[in-house]
Amino acid sequence: MTQDTGTAMLVIDAQNGLLTGPRPVHNADALVSRIQGLLQRARKARLPVVYVQDKDVGSIDSREWQIHPALAPHPNDLVIQKAFADSFYQTSLAASLSKLGVQHLIVAGCKTDACVEMTCRRAISLGYNVTLVSDGHATTDNRFMTAAESVEYYNVLLDGFGAEDGFGGGQREVRVVAAEALEL
Repeated sequence: MTQDTGTAMLVIDAQNGLLTGPRPVHNADALVSRIQGLLQRARKARLPVVYVQDKDVGSIDSREWQIHPALAPHPNDLVIQKAFADSFYQTSLAASLSKLGVQHLIVAGCKTDACVEMTCRRAISLGYNVTLVSDGHATTDNRFMTAAESVEYYNVLLDGFGAEDGFGGGQREVRVVAAEALEL
């Protein structure tokens, strides 16, 4: 990961426990396939790929904690462990992205209503531009809405987030884009 592209692919919590465990995220197989395609495109475009792993998914080094084998990191990919929903909080993520010259994150992964949402919002507050892949994240049902409703809700809620603070025009803003329409 030595190339300074300005853009990186961020894969959040694509771990076995969330994708194949007893209570997998909604449409887990389709999500794995979609993220797999995004990773191939990102690597072809020579973008840095960064994974975050949630320490709350299984015990460290357990099968549940491991990144799904179909999405396994390549040797030059960065893998960061986190203990909180916000991928930046008490991790080396911001420092690592800074070292790579990254200003724009393409975000996909698990737990839309927690880790994906918190990371997107925090990225904006730290000055990153974010593209959230609308069909590249998923969660589980909760007591208020189904997983599918959660994904749609957060796609609408986050689209344009940051622009209202006067930083529009592609700066410090979340754009929500379908995988197929994403240009790398």
